[in-house]
Amino acid sequence: MFDQLVVSSVNPNKTNKSWTVLISTLVQFLLVGIMILIPLIYTEALPKGMLSTFIVAPAPPPPPPPPAAPVKIVKPVRIIQPQRMVAPTVIPKRIEIVKEEAPDVGMASSVGVVGGTGALGGSLGGIIGAPPPPKPVVTAPVRIGGNVMEAKALERAQPMYPAIAKAAHVQGTVVLHAIISKEGVVEQLQLISGPPLLVSSAMDAVRQWRYRPTLLNGEAVEVDTTIQVVFTLGG
Repeated sequence: MFDQLVVSSVNPNKTNKSWTVLISTLVQFLLVGIMILIPLIYTEALPKGMLSTFIVAPAPPPPPPPPAAPVKIVKPVRIIQPQRMVAPTVIPKRIEIVKEEAPDVGMASSVGVVGGTGALGGSLGGIIGAPPPPKPVVTAPVRIGGNVMEAKALERAQPMYPAIAKAAHVQGTVVLHAIISKEGVVEQLQLISGPPLLVSSAMDAVRQWRYRPTLLNGEAVEVDTTIQVVFTLGG
């Protein structure tokens, strides 16, 4: 059996070249990784415009203009000169009547002025401190006597004699106080005196009486009077 010895020879230049390529590739990857990591670690190196974005709100709209003051239109007033008369050259078939408009009278303001005169709510040119209208005069009933004659009765209802008063032989005079209205109607009838059994019948009859209106200075007035109703039993 023969011993075999294999001897191989390697080119030293080829081996060195492989290591150089490997190291160069690793260095390139390392540099690329460093370039990627530096911006992530050191953020302050970036410009501020790239780190944040500002949102600016739009400016508010301008306020609306104030309302325009109301313009008061003053109508011209036609001035007629009576002293100058001009005869028309042609007589029109239809003559129109010109109506002059009354000038606008301003109303007073609700705000007063210190030291001013006038009344609140008045009008320009009005009377200052005008007296209030007079109150209606209330006349009291007139009593009979002197120049006032007794009221004249137009209708007198006869009172019914109560049966119980007849049975008890009660008779006498019932005196009543009454106010006769301007129309001659008996009002405010009140008892002054009289037998109790005869009072109701007397008052019922007097309420139906009618009088002629009493005149004083040509005007009808109320009359304050006294009425007597006499009850008697026949023999």
